[in-house]
Amino acid sequence: IAPTEEGIEKVERAAGVDNLYHATNVQLVNHLIQALKAEALYKRDVDYVVEDGEVKIVDEFTGRIMEGRRWSEGLHQAVEAKEGVSIQEEHQTLATITLQNYFRLYTAEGPDGSIGKLAGMTGTAKTEEKEFVEIYGLEVVEIPTNVAVARDDKNDLIFKTTEAKFNAVAADIKERNATGQPILVGTIAVETSEYLSALLTRQGVKHNVLNAKEHAREAEIIKDAGQVGAVTIATNMAGRGVDIKIDDQVRELGGLYVLGTERHEARRIDNQLRGRSGRQGDPGETRFYLSGTDDLVRLFAGDRIHNIMDRFKLPEDQPMEAGILSRQIENAQKKVEEQNFVSRKNVLKYDDVMNSQRQVIYAQRRQVLEGADLSEEIREQWLPDAIASVVEEFTMDEARDEWDIGGLVAAMDALYGTGVTAEELHGLDQDAIIKEFTDDALDAYKEREEELDNVQPGLMRDLERYIVLQVVDLRWREHLENMDYLREGIHLRGMAQKDPLVEYRNEGHAMFFDLNRAIRDEVVTLIFHAQIEADPNAAAAELQQSTNGSGNGSLTYEHQSLAGADAILAAGGTGTATAAMAGGGGVSTSQPRPVVNSELDNIGRNDPCWCGSGKKYKKCHGA
Repeated sequence: IAPTEEGIEKVERAAGVDNLYHATNVQLVNHLIQALKAEALYKRDVDYVVEDGEVKIVDEFTGRIMEGRRWSEGLHQAVEAKEGVSIQEEHQTLATITLQNYFRLYTAEGPDGSIGKLAGMTGTAKTEEKEFVEIYGLEVVEIPTNVAVARDDKNDLIFKTTEAKFNAVAADIKERNATGQPILVGTIAVETSEYLSALLTRQGVKHNVLNAKEHAREAEIIKDAGQVGAVTIATNMAGRGVDIKIDDQVRELGGLYVLGTERHEARRIDNQLRGRSGRQGDPGETRFYLSGTDDLVRLFAGDRIHNIMDRFKLPEDQPMEAGILSRQIENAQKKVEEQNFVSRKNVLKYDDVMNSQRQVIYAQRRQVLEGADLSEEIREQWLPDAIASVVEEFTMDEARDEWDIGGLVAAMDALYGTGVTAEELHGLDQDAIIKEFTDDALDAYKEREEELDNVQPGLMRDLERYIVLQVVDLRWREHLENMDYLREGIHLRGMAQKDPLVEYRNEGHAMFFDLNRAIRDEVVTLIFHAQIEADPNAAAAELQQSTNGSGNGSLTYEHQSLAGADAILAAGGTGTATAAMAGGGGVSTSQPRPVVNSELDNIGRNDPCWCGSGKKYKKCHGA
């Protein structure tokens, strides 16, 4: 759904903006679109219910409330505003996967080398056989029933109007109820079940209603649905997965009568409803009541049915019943199922782009969570790549006569705190500059490692894992949001004779490349600039334990693990590298032995400093 030109002008006047679609008004446009969707496309007691002051989504296939589920991108907030209930914070997406790719994981190799098995059992898979084969490579095998089916599935009755249909439904229910035959009435929406309930109440027919608002009583209602004289109005949930028990008296009355008030767009849902009756060879009967104004009939066969009724001058309360019409309705369902399958297949094609990215990110997270040593990867790949990326930003091009050396040095200082000066870079080409900064950064990395290991051995490895996990999670969440926005509008590329899927794949790949570069650069920066502070309570406890446990009373301080709340990353990712020490004690470090160089005047910049600090001369006395 989209606003008209007149609507856009009205919104611009109300919001006081000149151009609604200017880049600065992106959020406003999103609010507008979501508000239109909430108003025009999402209906109360069909797509959602309002319960306890909350908007709760109703599953269109089962009719059950989806507790804890909320629509994304501001749609749920728009529906809440529409219904006048409290507007809750928007949930942030932390991870996404389609059901297809989720189930495909069961055929993948597990961490222990085992191969998963994918299988399932249902009474209504045959109509979706093609999808199981194409998506999962699974054949659908039909198992014969234990006892031959004795249920009588009647042809559909088709009325001209909805009112005539429901009057006939109520009359049929009243007539059968008078004989004591139990009846299960299937509806496709909460509002339909409530409308029919009001109709039966006026006619004095005692009944139970099972819908999303009464889901807590489902077992209790279904338990008695097969008793003599029982009338149960249910949405698609209808006690799926359980038997509705009947006794010998009900068998003599013809068994459970299932009455459908509308065809669902998927045949399997109708089959599930029919399957409530005639279990294990029991007698039973089913029939669907339709009207020319039902969505499925109206869209696929409405004109033809209306023409037939007009030609034969059938009164509104006179239904049509013919096998050919029932088959035509079934063909309409097949068309809708095919469209839905194509739609799901298309969603899967788009998610396959995300799936390849998902595998890379999750493999990286798994490394961290399993305690892998990331130092080699950071030193040999991330750090050099980050250096090269910064240098490329300052590379001389045709528009510039010379390098911005000052800006480059400042950028490197922000990245890792460089000791290289602008004077040292004059006359060097790009490759030489990259090598100069890379060598310098590796030295700084080693010094950072020694600094932290003096506080606690292995602390640098903890810091690396902590930072990588935090940065990956934060940037991945942002990336998911960006990919959602890309997916939302990519179909418009079709107007330019471009394949939206190819465009999505290309732009998604470029965005993922940028994501990895952003993760790499941020991790490197934080490793050099993260502030690490000790938990004073933990430090005091360790001080007490250390003092009590050592005979000479010397202080030994070990920094707490970074996995807890005692590690604080400086806001914005920058700050001085400091480690707060416990009490008034100090940390004893063993200094490396001095390196003697008799020709101090000729000492190289990258040689070990003569003082024995372990640092290069350029970073120590030569700084």
